[in-house]
Parts: sequence; structure tokens; C-alpha cells
Amino acid sequence: MSFIGNVIWFVCGGLLMGLSWWLAGLLAFVSIIGIPWGRACFVIGSFSFWPFGRDIIDRAQLSGQHDIGTGLLGTLGNIIWFVLFGLWLAIGHLMSALACFVTIIGIPFGLQHIKLAVLAVAPIGKTIVDKR
Repeated sequence: MSFIGNVIWFVCGGLLMGLSWWLAGLLAFVSIIGIPWGRACFVIGSFSFWPFGRDIIDRAQLSGQHDIGTGLLGTLGNIIWFVLFGLWLAIGHLMSALACFVTIIGIPFGLQHIKLAVLAVAPIGKTIVDKR
């Protein structure tokens, strides 16, 4: 069932937002400092292409311990991210969610866009895992 959802998602909005994440990743790669953000953008962009069957969780929840991205430096990184890229990606996902919510069939897709908008605001310290 997630395969069908992913195919419909890809055609009806996932392609555009996934490419937006990849564009943000390319822009982040321009500076050496932005390489970790750029790598994360490509991972999240891939998730944005095919989100059904996967979920976003805190890395500390997955590993049971805090690391550099889940502490104070992660918070600072999320603030920098939000100012440079996060706000625009979140707005894109929210606009896509509104377009999806217009139809009853689009409600699950709108919810995925909301989940991705929240991730766009603060992606550092998060990881993507299979729901299985």
C-alpha cells in the first residue's frame, strides 16, 4: 500500500519538493561549512520523494544517547538552518499541504507535507527510519 501512496505522492507534489530539498543541498555545498547540511538535504530530499513507509525520529531516541547534533550545537545549527533554508522549505511544504487538503483524497498527502514542514524547520538531530 505504501508503494501506491509513494507513486501518487511522487506525481502529485513529491517530485517538486524533493527537488527543492536537493537544490538547498547544492546551495549548502557551495561553502565547506555547509557540507553537513547539504548531505542532510539530499537524504531528506530522498525521503521527500518517497515518504510513505518511513518515519522521522530523534537520533537520541534511536540510539538512546545524545550526540553533537542533539545538544546545544544541534540547536545552534538548526537556528542557522532555519534562517538560510528552513523557512523557505517549510513554506513550500505548507503551501503544498494546503493544495492537498482541498480534496479528501489529498488529506494523507497534506499530512505528509506537514510532517516534512516540521522537519524543514529543525532537521538537525533527526533521522529517517523504516516503519517496519
